[in-house]
Amino acid sequence: MNVLDIFKISAKGIAILIDPDKFTSDKDLLRFLDKVSFAKPDFVFIGGSTVSKSDFQNCVKLAKEKITAPLIIFPGASHQLSEHADAILFLSLISGRNPDYLIGHHIDSVPELEKMNIEIISTSYMLIEGGKKSSVEYISNTNPIPKDALSIARKTAVAGKFLGHQIIYADAGSGAKHCISREMIQLLSKVNSTLIIGGGIRSIEEIKNAHEAGAKIVVIGNKIEEDINFLLDISNYRLGMSL
Repeated sequence: MNVLDIFKISAKGIAILIDPDKFTSDKDLLRFLDKVSFAKPDFVFIGGSTVSKSDFQNCVKLAKEKITAPLIIFPGASHQLSEHADAILFLSLISGRNPDYLIGHHIDSVPELEKMNIEIISTSYMLIEGGKKSSVEYISNTNPIPKDALSIARKTAVAGKFLGHQIIYADAGSGAKHCISREMIQLLSKVNSTLIIGGGIRSIEEIKNAHEAGAKIVVIGNKIEEDINFLLDISNYRLGMSL
């Protein structure tokens, strides 16, 4: 079964986002990967706004050796590619108007992607205001959709679906002060595309709320960097869902 099909049938999925830029040595990264493996997430996303090509490829390679969950590239630029990953979210930043992030980086990545045996998943990537200027917002030079602009968010998501995008990834951004609202998630879930929610989620209760509102997959990143023990909470949450 390919990754997109697993996305579609996921119920209350959890993905751990790993930014290779956050680790100063392979030793630190391997220690972190061991703990992620113990938590048994449904997916692992790898990517960052400023990570170099060599650091990115090294992280994916090491993660493949440690983790059994599907490894999915969450690219911040066209050079963030690796043949060791299972799939790539081919992100089009449809909440912004910067052509580099709508189609430019995609074109630059084609020569390398064509040589790889990797699943490519076309993705509507939508930044939603999270109370703090995110790295993606700064690097892409785009503005997020205001957190209370529900109609704009819905129409943007529907436009992405009409363009043929296979999934929606709504993101409040790395280090967001608040996560995407339950009302926004409920509205986006009605677009009838697989919905991924990330950014600003710092508790099991917020994960649960996002799932109950209609998110197929919830992505956790910064919280784990701040509190590695949160991986144990995630593991217990997943265990509770299976009982």
